[in-house]
Amino acid sequence: MMLRNPIKNLMKKAELDQIERCVSEAEQATRGEIVVMMAPASHDYPVAGLLGAAAFSIPAAVALTRMVGQLVWAGPHDLWLFLGIFFPLFFLCREIVMRFPWLKRLFISEKEMDHEVREAATLQFYSKGLYRTKEETGILIYLSIFEGKVWVLGDRGVDAVVSSGFWQELVDQIVAGIKDGRPAAAICEAVCRIRGVLVEKFPVGADDRNELPNLIIES
Repeated sequence: MMLRNPIKNLMKKAELDQIERCVSEAEQATRGEIVVMMAPASHDYPVAGLLGAAAFSIPAAVALTRMVGQLVWAGPHDLWLFLGIFFPLFFLCREIVMRFPWLKRLFISEKEMDHEVREAATLQFYSKGLYRTKEETGILIYLSIFEGKVWVLGDRGVDAVVSSGFWQELVDQIVAGIKDGRPAAAICEAVCRIRGVLVEKFPVGADDRNELPNLIIES
């Protein structure tokens, strides 16, 4: 759960339009089908909410039990008083953790985020039909805002003509651009690099048509 769409915080409409134009121009020179997709997050991370809630509510409940127990003559170690304080605090803290992305990130490992972004990108590659292009030239640039991570996937046709580390180079380039505050420019530079590689192997043909959307924004 997020307070607002983080994509709008990362890029203005003019920058999104810039990316869409860049993809369109690249596809005018090659039969490769490039899709840039942006998602607010790749997963809800419910376990992070539970871990965060426990981290905040348990010590708070212990402290409050000692304070309240003395006031109501229940004793500072009363189990029922502790549980009565703990459960409402736990659910309240869980809601707070899940509502604030920066707080939720404290309870998610980099390894888990890497896994979820890769899994989400792969799922979108198939669900959006990038594997169905005529010459297997679908390419997905997937950006997940919450995790601040990028994943690039190429279908079999295009994957066979690029170097083994090409996709990771693009990922590193885009991530660096995001950290420098120039996400749209970094994505466009990656698209241009893809165009440069594909124009020789998959030059545009007379019967070429755009099979996929250039930009997909997930809400």
